[in-house]
Amino acid sequence: MGALEVGLPDVVRADGLPARVTIWEVGARDGLQNEDTVVPVEVKLEFLGRLADAGLGVLEATSFVHPKWVPQLADAEELLAALNQVDGVSYPVLVPNDRGLDRALAAGVRHIAIFGSATETFAKRNLNRTLDEQYAMFDPVVTRARAEGLDVRAYVSMCFGDPWEGPVPATQVADVGKRLMDMGCSQLSLGDTIGVATPGQVEAVIGAVGDTGVGVDALAVHFHDTYGQALSNTLAALRLGVSTVDSSAGGLGGCPYAESATGNLATEDLVWMLNGLGIDTGVDLAKLADTSAWMASRLGRPSPSRVVRALRG
Repeated sequence: MGALEVGLPDVVRADGLPARVTIWEVGARDGLQNEDTVVPVEVKLEFLGRLADAGLGVLEATSFVHPKWVPQLADAEELLAALNQVDGVSYPVLVPNDRGLDRALAAGVRHIAIFGSATETFAKRNLNRTLDEQYAMFDPVVTRARAEGLDVRAYVSMCFGDPWEGPVPATQVADVGKRLMDMGCSQLSLGDTIGVATPGQVEAVIGAVGDTGVGVDALAVHFHDTYGQALSNTLAALRLGVSTVDSSAGGLGGCPYAESATGNLATEDLVWMLNGLGIDTGVDLAKLADTSAWMASRLGRPSPSRVVRALRG
């Protein structure tokens, strides 16, 4: 399959936006973890290779969660052992607990992420812990990881709404994020797990986090597109100084513990918007769209990314 013929948006720069955005690509982990059909490790390796070739500098490769909970990622050790890591590209992995950290260290991983909750119900369903108990689980993981010289990111899920609890107070999100950052995490990713956020909520949550003393340079945003708000929410975050955005090639993904969560913000849709704003990402949109079309064919369905579909049309 040859590279796609890609149109480019007109560039109209806007004041108050970062000159460059780092895209934290989650397609190989968050994107594939919800697939019912297990994707062969060879396909995952090619997917990661294509994403690196497209210019993405952060590729979340896999997770060391127990295979019972996420069978799709049971091949984590095999994948990392066979992965041809590209110079200048980071390959973080998700680590849920001490046992996961043991596996990550044995695999030579240098960058991990932990996955916390902003709500009581989701903490119980996802972590089998109360909201307070999650800190006792994460603290030794972060402490040991930092002692080993690893970089640690903290995800916080359900930052804008919870399917069981409803709206989530911004101050509650901020308190959770502050406690995770105080453990020694270097970055905090604010997740709209079920895709209900709107730009005003984004401003409120980022403002509340800032009030705790966590700088905007340490923040990332992770939006799902359930209600078509992911790009508008991203733009709201960029206007507040956020310069790291999570997205998934082709819009793959969801959440195995929240059935109402649909796909992630598609990386192609994000890059199209950022290109139009004159914001540098280092990403080759033609190669990226071609990669997502290729993966969609492997999964046996069209890509949900509107940009991929437009460019293929």
